[in-house]
Amino acid sequence: LNLHEYRPVAGRGSILYFLIVEMSLVNVMYQTSLRQFLGIFDLSVERSQKSQITAKRVVYVIEHLTYEVFKYTVRGLYENHRFLFTFLDLNSVEPKPKKWILDMTWLNLVQLSNLHPFNQLLVQVVRNEKSWKAWFDEEAPEKAIIPDGYDSLLDQFRKLLLVRSWCPDHTVAQVRYASIQCLCHVASPVELLVPNLCSVNLKFLFSFQNIPCHAISMGQGQEVHARRLLNQCMQDGGWLLLQNCHLGLEFLSELMDTITTTESMSEDFRTWITTEAHPEFPINLLQSSIKFTNEPPQGRKPCFSIHISCILLHLMFSSQLLSISLLPLSILQERRKFGPLGWNIPYEFNQADFSASVQFVQNHLDDMDIKRGVNWSCVRYMLGEVQYGGRVTDDLDKALLNTYARVWFGEHMFSEKFCFYKDYVIPKGKTVEDYLQYIEQLPVIDTPEVFGLHPNADITYQTNLANETLSTIVSIQPKDSSTGGGETREAVVQRLADEMLEKLPPDYNPHELQKMGSIQPLNIFLRQEIDRMQHVLARVRTTLTDLKLAIDEELQDALDNMYDARIPKLWFRISWESATLGFWFTELLERNQQFSSWLQDGRPNQFWMTGFFNPQGFLTAMRQETTRMNLAKGWALDSVVLHNEVTKMMKEDVVAPPPADIGGVYIYGLFLEGAGWDRRNSKLVDLFKHPRALHDPKKQQGSVYSCPVYKKPRRTDLTYIFSLYLKTVQNPDHWTLRGVALLCNSK
Repeated sequence: LNLHEYRPVAGRGSILYFLIVEMSLVNVMYQTSLRQFLGIFDLSVERSQKSQITAKRVVYVIEHLTYEVFKYTVRGLYENHRFLFTFLDLNSVEPKPKKWILDMTWLNLVQLSNLHPFNQLLVQVVRNEKSWKAWFDEEAPEKAIIPDGYDSLLDQFRKLLLVRSWCPDHTVAQVRYASIQCLCHVASPVELLVPNLCSVNLKFLFSFQNIPCHAISMGQGQEVHARRLLNQCMQDGGWLLLQNCHLGLEFLSELMDTITTTESMSEDFRTWITTEAHPEFPINLLQSSIKFTNEPPQGRKPCFSIHISCILLHLMFSSQLLSISLLPLSILQERRKFGPLGWNIPYEFNQADFSASVQFVQNHLDDMDIKRGVNWSCVRYMLGEVQYGGRVTDDLDKALLNTYARVWFGEHMFSEKFCFYKDYVIPKGKTVEDYLQYIEQLPVIDTPEVFGLHPNADITYQTNLANETLSTIVSIQPKDSSTGGGETREAVVQRLADEMLEKLPPDYNPHELQKMGSIQPLNIFLRQEIDRMQHVLARVRTTLTDLKLAIDEELQDALDNMYDARIPKLWFRISWESATLGFWFTELLERNQQFSSWLQDGRPNQFWMTGFFNPQGFLTAMRQETTRMNLAKGWALDSVVLHNEVTKMMKEDVVAPPPADIGGVYIYGLFLEGAGWDRRNSKLVDLFKHPRALHDPKKQQGSVYSCPVYKKPRRTDLTYIFSLYLKTVQNPDHWTLRGVALLCNSK
């Protein structure tokens, strides 16, 4: 036996081991011991297909080992990290030439042009712009032929780099496409590999198999009972089910010591632990355990499958009850993946909410007066405000939930034309088989339109998933000194610090600040904004200067983040969010420019909302000034409300403030998310990928949609500013389900 011929097996084993070990950098719960991995390795050698030809035998072992490690690892990963694991297994710039190329895309291409064979990429994009735009506009560019001969020139990994640079929303699709080619069956859906435990009661399961199961929920004072049950199970056999163990971490260390030091115990003894991720969870216990994650699956069909066990126990329900019980949980849960477009806060709607809702509907139908029929106001209130609404804390999320209740629950749902979305109808079955057939014909993955969102919402989801995945990969990369190209990371950051210091504006002149002796509210607001800006500028200047002098532990975060084009935490804590360090620094200069111009040249004719630390303060100051101007008319601040009008002017058209008889201010820089704006008719419209006829406004009565305005894409109470009223010919509920909002900054 020539052991040297089996080196590829050892090499693959080494790569896989360090890959799963480094996953603990993503989440502390992903701890795996060498002993566990060696067990998988030995079993793979033993169980893989045999062959007398060494080369074939090596291939069989590698394939079997890779698949077994994949199964073992992915079943214990959280939903949002499964794609990341598959991906990990795959082994001041010149101006952009055309407006249709996004800023981020062009920055990506500039960086990509430093690598072979993309050195002439920028020149080729300029020279062959029409072909590149046609490829960019493809429905699936990852499968289309890439211009300028790159399709035959690039391997799968370099194609991935190009797709990532041009179309971040197709990165996931490209990785999955590459996975099919490179990993074969390893990239198959993991849902088939593990049993679904979402709605299964473990004690209920074990009772069928005559396995004793003792369950206890951990918390203060529960250690005594858990210790008693542990000793009983170790002696008599059976399963010990410890729930919510993140509330009893101290007992887990005792549990590990007890199990490892006890000389004899029943062979039928097992311990099942449920917990939330916790940074202080005992590592030795994680490395000795087999891990399963339990999270809501993606897509409506899996959600239906989960609840089929509940359907079997409730055959007395009508098909209408089945539909109104199942669909909301699926919809509410699935909207979370679309981020702020779905929910401002990603609520954990779960099986308990579903069960409580089913029980309420059952009780309501049992007690219903047949002559009066269903009390839909009661149903909508209980589902929107109590059963599901009890979890909702954000006011605008509550409005969305009640919109669902209003649109979906009423007598209209029993008409022949009613559907939640095309082909998503209330099933008319009479048996369980009828419902199973209906479930089977549903798509595995739903289009965003099923949830009331625009189809482009999927682009946002795919882009965010790709960015999050790649961001995580960057964050766990080894922070060595060399970049592999001769220039050290310290030299890169040193050069970047020099460039930023050169562009950094000087401190504000104190004499100019003293001139602002006016007590006008907007001048007071400006002084407060300048004070905050000076704080940011001082912190940035200090950090950059210190970085140039020395690199020590206190500045390690700034070094690492600047090298990765991220915002150092020292700056981020006192400033604002941004996609990259470059965008953040550009915004720093633009914010400062607005304050400087206002201070030196007087009040501007228009204001950039994104450039304020406290835009709410700006609006309050404006209301105060308007109130003072109309004191003679008896105006009071409490009675003054904001009113808005979307003008047809562009930024360049504004040469003076609003007329004195109208008052107010001009603002610009708001981005509409989830809808489009018809500038000619001043109304909200849907965005379509292809030309399509719009509704005739003459046939519908006009109304307004109260559109929330946020500082950043992350929609929370802390980033909410106020609401603007936008004209629409459609029902405002349509835009609520779309998740339409205005953002001060889309980056």
